[in-house]
Parts: sequence; C-alpha cells; structure tokens
Amino acid sequence: MILDTASSILWGKLLLMHRIYIRLIVMFVVIVTVVLAISGTYSQYKLSDQLERRDSQLRQSVLARLQISLPPALWNLDKAKVDSLIEAEMIAPEVKSIRVFDINVTNLFSGKTRDDDGKIINATNAPLKGDIVDSPLSYSEFDPSNRNSQKLANIGKVEVKFSRDQINAALNAELLHKVVEVLLLDFILVITLTYSLRMVFVPLQQLRDSLNDLAIHETNEVEELPEGRRDEFGDVAIGFNRIQRKMKSTISMAKQSEDAAKRASLNAEKALLELRQTQDSLVQSERLASLGGLVAGVAHEINTPVGITLTGASILQEATDKINEAVNSGNIKKSQIQEYINTAVESTRLIMANSQRAAELIHSFKQIAVDQTSELRRPFKVKDYIDEVVMCLHPRLKKTHIQVNVNCNEETELDSYSGAFAQIMTNLIMNSLIHAFDLNDTGSIDITVSSQGGLLKLVFADTGKGISPENINKIFDPFFTTQLGKGGSGLGLNIVFNLIAKKLGGTINVESKLGSGAVFTILIPRVAPN
Repeated sequence: MILDTASSILWGKLLLMHRIYIRLIVMFVVIVTVVLAISGTYSQYKLSDQLERRDSQLRQSVLARLQISLPPALWNLDKAKVDSLIEAEMIAPEVKSIRVFDINVTNLFSGKTRDDDGKIINATNAPLKGDIVDSPLSYSEFDPSNRNSQKLANIGKVEVKFSRDQINAALNAELLHKVVEVLLLDFILVITLTYSLRMVFVPLQQLRDSLNDLAIHETNEVEELPEGRRDEFGDVAIGFNRIQRKMKSTISMAKQSEDAAKRASLNAEKALLELRQTQDSLVQSERLASLGGLVAGVAHEINTPVGITLTGASILQEATDKINEAVNSGNIKKSQIQEYINTAVESTRLIMANSQRAAELIHSFKQIAVDQTSELRRPFKVKDYIDEVVMCLHPRLKKTHIQVNVNCNEETELDSYSGAFAQIMTNLIMNSLIHAFDLNDTGSIDITVSSQGGLLKLVFADTGKGISPENINKIFDPFFTTQLGKGGSGLGLNIVFNLIAKKLGGTINVESKLGSGAVFTILIPRVAPN
C-alpha cells in the first residue's frame, strides 16, 4: 500500500516533466528576449538622439555657410556662382531643396531640388511643404561718408528643405538589425537548451517509466536502470536499483508475513468461534444452574408444608378410624364425637393452610421456570412478577438477615420477555447476597419501579459493602468475580447486561462507593423491540 502511494506520487510528479521541459525553454527565451529588447530599445534611443544632434548640427552648418557664401554672389547677381554654391551644399543627402530669393522675397533668383531618383534639378517658385528652414541674407557695404564704418543691407533670403529619410532609414535599419539579432539568439538558445535539457530529462523519463512499471507490475518484472553513466544521473540509477532490490526483498517478506497473518487470522477466528460457543455454553449452564438452584430451594421450601399436610391427614385418618370403630360397636359417646370433631377441624385447618402454601410456591416456581426456559414474549404485571421471583428465592433469603422491599405500582405492566426479566431480577438479588453482604450482615435490598413515558425505570439498590473504584468498570465483563470459589461464577452480571442490552433493548448503569452500597439503574422499553 505504501509502495503504491509513493509510486503514484512520483508518477504524478514525473508526468509534469514534459510541461516543465517546455516551460523552462519558454522561460529562458522570454528572459533573453526581454533583456535584448530592453538593450535594443536603449540602443535605439541613443542612436536616435545621436542622429538628431547630427541633423541639428548639419542644419546649422548648412545655414551658416549659405549665409556667408551667398550674399556676395547674390549682391553681384552672379547666378552661376549661386547655383554652384547651392549644389555644393546639396551634396549631403539630408538637404532636399535650396532656394534663393532676391530682395523682393517672392522672386526666385536661383534654386535646386532633388527629385525622386536623387538627381539635382532646378527648383520652381511653387510653395514647399515639409521641414522648411529659411534665413535672411545680408550684405555689408562701406558708408561713403565714413570710410571706417560698414553698413548691413538685406538683399534677400535663402530657404532650405531638409529630409528625415536618412534618419528614419538608419533607425529602421538598426531596429531590423536588433530584431534579427534577438531572433537569432533565441533560435540558438532554443537549440542549446533543447540539447542541454535532454541531458537532464531523458534520464528522468527513463526513471519515470521505471517507476510507472514498478507501480503497475511486479518488482520481478521491472528491469533495472543502466548504471554506465558517470554523472549524477548514474548515481540516481544506482540508488533506484538499490531501492528496487530492497523493495523486492521487502515485498517478499511482506508476502510471507501476509501468509502468516492469514493463517493466524484463520486460527484466531476458529479460536474466537470456539470461545463464543464455550461462552454460550457457560451462559446457558449458568442460567440452568440458576434454575436448578430455584428447583432445590423450592423443593426444600415445599417439603415443610407438604410434611405438615401429610401429618394432618394421618392424624385425621387415625381419628376417623377410631370414631368408625366406636360407631360400629354401638358404644360411641358424645365426648368421642366431640374429640373427633375438634381433631378434624384442626387437621383440616393445617391441611388447607399448608396445601395453599405449597400451591403458591409451586405456582410461582412453575411460572418462573416456564418463562426462563421458553423465551416467550408476553404482557405481565411487574409488581406481581417481582414478588414471584422473590418468593422463589425465599429459601435463600430466609437464611439471611436481608429484607427485600419492592416499591412498584400494582398496574405497571410490561410487554416483554418475562423469562429474561426474571433472570435479571434473580441475578441481581443473588449478586447482592453473594457480594454485598457477609453471612450475618443485616441490610436491605430496595427495588423501585417507575414509568417514564415509553420506558420503565427500575432502580435496584442495596445497603451492602459497595464496589471498589478499580472493579466498578469490570463488573459486567464475563468471568470477572471477586468471589471465585465462594459462589461467584463471573457470569451473573454479564448475563444481566446482555439480556438488558440485546434482549430487552435497554441500558444499565451502576453507581457505588465502598461502604455505601451499590445502585443499579435500569431503563427498558415498556414494549420490547422485536
């Protein structure tokens, strides 16, 4: 069982290897991609900043050169020189168009532009759109009134259109380079991780398959892992093989132990069955012994009234014979007749009284004996039935100084098993006589019966020695007795417990202290369960 559980756990974990394998590759690729993306973004930002500064410097330098070189040629209206200056500045591909206007501003003096093929052609006077930068053109001249001073004159303006195509192309080329670099590195990383992780996961898959086989098949059917590797997985394979061999030995021992346990279980079941049969026989013997004790006691008790009855009948017969002889002889006297009448009256009284006593004893014993042997269920009056049990136990009770008091309503009735009830009362009374009181002790047994709804509550209390704390939890156990060899069998209260719990469907509890007697509280249904 432990092996199956452990194998199931390992198998469940190893089933995740394939997912872990993919997740590791994805995780490393994502990490590298994110790092390279951050690095590429920073490089792109730095390149963009560098290109922007370079473009700004280019614009400033172009405008500065044009502001210096163009005014003299424009002042002298030298268009050829202006064109050559413009073409010189348009060598840089970022310069898209240069136009020079005269002093009227709207009159185009000269201009060059770059067409879609990159050729430099003459510009038109049409308005330009896009990134346009213009600047006025000024020329210095001497003041005739003052030969030491110069005067600046506005002679026109220059308009330059710049293009950002080179910047965008450089940024796009750098972006493409970074993307290709990331993809290439990711591809190399995937190939490298795939090969590297296979070095780890292939042995793990072999271990997984072996564990799966070990969980499904017998250990003898599972092959050992190869031990040729000289790395950590070789050590794992050696450890697995050792575990497998150990498990084979353990399972073999477990099977032997299981076979031994099965044999022991069969022997135990057989012994338990024999013990139960013996216990049932002892319980039946105890019940029959109890009934035998009743028979002996009642037989002894009946002996006295029957003897007196026989004696009275013998005296009456003798007196009758005498009076019959006197009548036959004809010499009968009045005194003889009177003496016979007195003898007959007294003999008849004795015969009737003792016959009635014997009849009551026989009736009580007959009812109790029939109930205990028949196990029949019937309605009966509780008070009358307890009195009959007490009467049957009178031969034993009269030898003691114990008074039995019954407090019960005359009309209280049970629809139950009268034989079991009689056995319970008999065993409780005999248990008190044997265990609670010594030979010459004086005391009482009080039996109080009351109704509680559908239950009958019977409190059986004696004023005897009580039960010690170490014994009070054992008194209902079979064969437990403190009077072994002195009249105790150890089955009396066990029979009481089983009859109440199993036969009558009730409960019994006991409370006792040393020197304060014992109180048994019994609750049983007024209508016994089927």
